[in-house]
Order: sequence, then structure tokens, then C-alpha cells
Amino acid sequence: MNFTREISTRTAVLAGLLFLTALHTLAADQPQAWVGARIIDGTGKPAMENATLLIRNGRIEAVGTKIKLPAGTERIDATGKTIIPGLINAHGHVNAAPQLGVYLRDGITTVLSLGGDKEFALREENAKAPAGTAPHLYVAGPIQDSTAIPGAVAVTTPDEARKSVDELIRNKPDIVKLRVDDFLGARPKMSPAVYQAVIDEAHKNGFRTAAHIVLLDDAKGVLRAGVDYIAHSVRDQEVDQEFIDLMKKRHVFYCPTLTREVAVFTYSETPSFFSDPFFLKEADPAEMAKMNDPKHQDAVRTDKAAAWYKEHMAVAMHNLKILSDAGIPIVMGTDSGGGPGRFQGYFEHMELEYEIKSGLTPMQALVSATSAPARLLHIDQEAGTLEKGKWADFVVLTANPLDDIRNMSKIDSVWIGGVRVPDKAPKP
Repeated sequence: MNFTREISTRTAVLAGLLFLTALHTLAADQPQAWVGARIIDGTGKPAMENATLLIRNGRIEAVGTKIKLPAGTERIDATGKTIIPGLINAHGHVNAAPQLGVYLRDGITTVLSLGGDKEFALREENAKAPAGTAPHLYVAGPIQDSTAIPGAVAVTTPDEARKSVDELIRNKPDIVKLRVDDFLGARPKMSPAVYQAVIDEAHKNGFRTAAHIVLLDDAKGVLRAGVDYIAHSVRDQEVDQEFIDLMKKRHVFYCPTLTREVAVFTYSETPSFFSDPFFLKEADPAEMAKMNDPKHQDAVRTDKAAAWYKEHMAVAMHNLKILSDAGIPIVMGTDSGGGPGRFQGYFEHMELEYEIKSGLTPMQALVSATSAPARLLHIDQEAGTLEKGKWADFVVLTANPLDDIRNMSKIDSVWIGGVRVPDKAPKP
């Protein structure tokens, strides 16, 4: 398999941002302190009141309630505001560079794009973006699947699986993804012998694996095979102790992607969030029009798969609560960008609301979107919490998300590497 490097035309975008970036870069050596804020550091510890966040050179220099500011520090009054770590989406899909800006402006400073043909080229391009214009991007590349559908490569025998993984890892993915799903009987499902070969070959070469699953039996199968990450909810039945024990045995992370289900069934009518100002700020009007098309809505209403996922949404939410209570590490992910109507940026905020509806606390939801996915990605020494030495990736809110998780959308500013993110997308 050959991956063609794709370079999009971003000249106009870069030109429009260079001056703003330069201003922030010039100020990078000067320490900046947000004082008087409520700080939720992402560790799960109680919020710090009347606290200070001190940054310099793109890193956090200090955080706490008794910080002595160096001479020449720029003081920023954050009274009444709440500061949280930049959010991490542990399961999205990026197909074009502008989508990364959408994520970033909505407070998602790190994205794991979990499968697609364009991801390696986008990762290269993203690494060259001016400071403050793109999130940190981690990728899986083409998905190992039973069928050659867009974004995937077909592997039907163990030998094919091993050869495909060997080809994939030449591009150094951050994780290898496999899909074990027959789409409710619509097509073949990857066999245990094949997914065992995918997992073994990846591990032999030092790469971790993530699995797309739907059913409890398949989830147990990939766990026995050694998978490192369950990237969707178990949706057919309640998880049992055997599943919990398998998760704990290898310290496997669990990503509910509840909004993936929402995107499957919600467009039988116009959803209420289509009138949410926070949604409209970044939403693609063309995509909204597709979801609002009466023919599309009729198709959703009569689609058996949509009905199944709607019926089993409660199962997925119930399982999230069970696993959280059992101490399984939960990471926020949405599958946004992975199909029609999965709106990047907004769906990450909606996912946190569904975590609360499932019985998690606001603090647990925040941890699932900050320190937990940082551990999953092995970047917890750099990101995920507001602690000394880490990247200065943070979001300033005008209200407290511990009072209401919907306050996560009340964004005053987003910062990545100590650089403020522009509030609006640059004009093409």
C-alpha cells in the first residue's frame, strides 16, 4: 500500500495568521499569569479557588493558590473565570486540515484520529502549522478490516493481516486500529484468527492496538487477543465481571463514543442542537442541509440499523456507568468526522453531556477528556493536566463546568503552547 502525501492549499490561511502568531511569539519569553481563577487541573482533585496559572515559553511554570510571580510577569485578571486543561478527543476522524481548526477553536487541543487514508499526510502538514492554529494530532492510518471500504484495508487471512500491518507501520502510526463488526449482518466480520494476527504483528513491532467493536462477545475476544484500547461502547448487552476482569488485566482504556450512536438515529428529524449558538458557530451549513433533507430524515426513520442503535443507546450508557464504577479508565471520544452528521468540536461537548446523563460526575467527565486520554496516548508527561512543566494547553471558561457540564461551551479563550487560538476561522 502506498500512501500519497497530500498537501492542501493553505497559503491564504497562513498569511492571515502570521501577524497574530508573531505577536504571541514575541511575547513568549515574557511570563504570563492568570490570577484569581478557579482552576480545575484535570487530575480529579478538587478545583483550586482564587488560584494562579503561570506560563512561560509555552510551558506551565507554576499553578496554585500561593504563587510568587517573577518580575515582569504580565498579569491577566481571571476573576470569575474557570481554567481547565485543553480537551483531548481520544476517538475522532480528520479528513481535511480545516477540521483541525474546528476542533481547536472548540477547546480540543489534542486529537487522536482513529482511522483514515489521509491521516499520515495530514499529520505531516499539521506539524508545520503556525503556532496556535492546530491541535496536537495523533493518527492510526487505514483501519484493518474485513472489507475494503473507505479508510480501511481488507485483511481476510492471518497472512494478509501480518503483511498489511507491516506495510502500515512503515508510516509509524500512533496506534493500529482493527474493526470487528458485521454492521448488524450487512457484511462479513473479521475472524478471531485474523484479528489475533493483527494484534500480534503490531505488538511484535512495538505498536499498540485499538478495536472497533459493538458486541460483548467480540469485545471479550479482542481483549483475550491482547488489544490495548476498546474504542467504542459494548452495546448489545450488559457488561459482566469477565469483561471487567479482562479490561483490568491489561489496563485497557474504554471509549464510549455515545454521540456516534446519536449521529446514527437523531436525524430522523431536525435535532434541537441545530439551534444552539455554540453549535452554529462552527457548523458546516452544507452538512446541516444534508441532515435536514426530508429524504434523508425519512431514510433514518425507516433504517433498521438506526432503530437498533437507538434502542441500545441505554445499554451503552448503562455499561459506561458500570465500567466507571469498576475503575476502568474512561476516555472521551466521539467518532466525530467518521460519518455524516458527526460534527467535530461540538460533538465532544455533547459527549460530555451524555457521560453525565449516564451517571458520571462532572469531574469524572472532565478527567475522561483530559488526564485519562493523555495516559492512553502516552503523553501524560506533556499534556492532560495543568501541572508544572507541561504544555500550556488550556481553556478559559466564563462559568464553572462542575456546576453544569454545559458550561464547557462557555469559552472565553483557548490556548495551545501558550499561544491564544484565534476565535474565528481564517477566511480562505
